[in-house]
Amino acid sequence: MARPTVYLAITNHGFGHAVRAASIAAQIQRLLPDCLLILVTTAPRWLLESYIPGDFILRPRALDVGVIQSDSLTMDLEATLEKLQHIHHQRHSIIAGEVNFIQQNRVDLILADIPPLAAAIAKAAGIPGWMLSNFGWDFIYRAWGGEFLALADWIAECFGQCDRLFRLPMHEPMTAFPEMVDVGLTGGDPRYDLERLGVDFGIHTAPEKTILLSFGGLGLAKIPYENLGNFAELTFITFDSNAPNLPNLVRVRELIPALPLSLNYLRIRPVDFMPLCGRVVSKPGFSTYAEAMRLDIPIVSLSRQGFAESPLLLEGLQNHSWHQILAPAEFFTGTWEFLHRPLQPPRSDQRLDKTGSETIAQAVVKALGTLT
Repeated sequence: MARPTVYLAITNHGFGHAVRAASIAAQIQRLLPDCLLILVTTAPRWLLESYIPGDFILRPRALDVGVIQSDSLTMDLEATLEKLQHIHHQRHSIIAGEVNFIQQNRVDLILADIPPLAAAIAKAAGIPGWMLSNFGWDFIYRAWGGEFLALADWIAECFGQCDRLFRLPMHEPMTAFPEMVDVGLTGGDPRYDLERLGVDFGIHTAPEKTILLSFGGLGLAKIPYENLGNFAELTFITFDSNAPNLPNLVRVRELIPALPLSLNYLRIRPVDFMPLCGRVVSKPGFSTYAEAMRLDIPIVSLSRQGFAESPLLLEGLQNHSWHQILAPAEFFTGTWEFLHRPLQPPRSDQRLDKTGSETIAQAVVKALGTLT
């Protein structure tokens, strides 16, 4: 009897989509260890392995473009349009190639976050096509107008072929989807002993004096690390490989090779450090927000212009988390006096559900039981 097989298609944009899809893949694997997971993405294997403990197949394919960026805030709309048009022109051959792969590998179900072509691929392959997200790419592109409008219409048509959308918190209406199920926050759980983690990485400050700097897989072009000298009483943590050597800055990636138990930390992630911190400083990004919110860690966030998802995230942040929101100039050219200001409380008493990864995985496993 063939193994139940899931094809997980992940959008070609940063690391956040890969993080939340991988957190769901890990839950599927936990619930159904015999399930074969095929991850279709250009995200690096090390990132996926940091969330998925067991085996999976990586199929390096870009089914969409997302937004081409030089860092986590700087977008290249011209290059994005050119690449998006290329994918549109190649759509029939892309669909045919993936349907052939799906049939050869006896895939039972597609789960996508959230390449539009995944819905068309599932329809052409004759298998269920499910998606998850808090926004669709039609929503992002439509806001840019011009030549993006026709492509947004095409993407909405693709989404109309989706059999079920798991709509995450902090979402746009997503009206292109014919069937939606609202679910909670996704993300990974910390998996290290916190006392041991603090000792190994030299983090001796209390959480209220420990700050995680986390700006997604693309990072930021120029973080003003010189400001850390104004806060000798605080400890900052970064995964930035280009960060300078400063007395109160823990450079995670540089420290790992020198640690006696370095092999234990090869798959360590920002979420693993969050319980040691009193704040996460970030840019608007669903996965960073979601993982911090799941742990009730306050978030200090830059604002972001020109990306339609950002107001949704900032609204959700203000409603559901202790927070601060910064203008980019305050972060890049200021002296970081915001660290002396009090955090703002959430505006709403409503608590967001934190079990999105588990809920989606349970639905997939239930469907596989019906299909196989």
